[in-house]
Amino acid sequence: MSAGAPRGLASSGQKPITEILHPLSAAEETLSPGPDVTVSGGGEKDSGLTNGTPVETSSPASASLLFNRLQLDDDLDGDARDPYASTETRDLFVTVDDPKKHVSTMETYITYRVSTKTTRIEFDLPEYCMRRRYQDFDWLRIKLEDSQPTHLIPPLPEKFVMKGVVDRFSEEFVETRMKALDKFLKRVADHPVLSFNPHLNAFLSAKDLNKRQGLALLTKVGESVKHVAGGYKLRTRPPEFCAMGEYLDTFAQKLGTIDRIAQRILKEQSEYVTELREYGTVYSSWAGSEEELRRPLEGVAGCVTTCCGALEDLSENMSQDFLPVLREYVLYIESMKNVLRKRDQSQAEYEGRLEAAILRKQEDRTPMPVEVEKCQDKVECFNADLKADWERWQSNKRQDFKQLLTGIADKNINHYEKCQAAWESLITLLQEKQTEDKTSETN
Repeated sequence: MSAGAPRGLASSGQKPITEILHPLSAAEETLSPGPDVTVSGGGEKDSGLTNGTPVETSSPASASLLFNRLQLDDDLDGDARDPYASTETRDLFVTVDDPKKHVSTMETYITYRVSTKTTRIEFDLPEYCMRRRYQDFDWLRIKLEDSQPTHLIPPLPEKFVMKGVVDRFSEEFVETRMKALDKFLKRVADHPVLSFNPHLNAFLSAKDLNKRQGLALLTKVGESVKHVAGGYKLRTRPPEFCAMGEYLDTFAQKLGTIDRIAQRILKEQSEYVTELREYGTVYSSWAGSEEELRRPLEGVAGCVTTCCGALEDLSENMSQDFLPVLREYVLYIESMKNVLRKRDQSQAEYEGRLEAAILRKQEDRTPMPVEVEKCQDKVECFNADLKADWERWQSNKRQDFKQLLTGIADKNINHYEKCQAAWESLITLLQEKQTEDKTSETN
């Protein structure tokens, strides 16, 4: 069997295809265990894959130790991070900002400014500034998925509805979508293979994307993929990819549970803020009819108002920063599952063609067809690219959730510190009031 790199398929695998022994390969050469080789007896790699993150056996004893530990982990992760993500080696920088609303007789839509700075020779200019709407980003993702089927394509935010947001032209919705589009484009630009895709070049620099032709071509390709997939049946998915699928199922379940609970918390916080405002108003009106208690009552009303503002800030952070990350990774899981399915289709096609070729060879001793070798190359390319993207995704996930959870802790600390300071100021006011009352009684 030919083990050369597949023609027409860009690969970002960490090792050359020639060094990877595919589980279906009949070759019996002795190779050192690579990412595609299942080693019996050594459970360290498999356990790391299924867990997704390294196992921590010790826990910090204080908040200061916790933040020092997080900072140390960031430094360690930075050393092992993909060199393409380093600022020193990156040569393509993109930003999505400045949303604008456009109203015409036919439709109303939002465009975003896409700014690009680069030193790559594939671009005619070092800087570009284009305005793109959501469907342009959608076009880019479809073209990337079509032209790079072995790679994990970052997800886009939902097209129509984001949970908790009704008006798609509201400031909150547009801001949340803009951040998600910016993150999508940055992830593509930081990818060692996707960033060199000609469709990304066109998206960043061309005025006319010629989207209709691209979508028509995609439809034909999608139909052919379905046709190929329907003709073959996968026997057994390799253990390492089974572990990936199981991890994604578990991760999706956890994120779904957290999202549902977070939605209930947001609803309860909103109702609690409404009650608090009414609660504070009672003390304000009471202070107007009780001159001797006016200052303490106004102090209580002020504390309640401060607590309302702090809780609103906390809820806004959860709505605009916490929940969008959960949704992004839910969509990421679907994207990863889609790549796994395509990998399985490729393996099923290879197994079917190989079995047919073996039967023909037994009957008339014909050589192995070239199509079988190409199918094997495609499977090996899928394996290498999927493993590389899986490792990159896991690294990004650890960084994103570490930043997310640290932000949650910081926002909660700020919330309770504001509330504590407000009520402590009330105690000081009451003590001063008590001292004044004693002084007046003595006089």
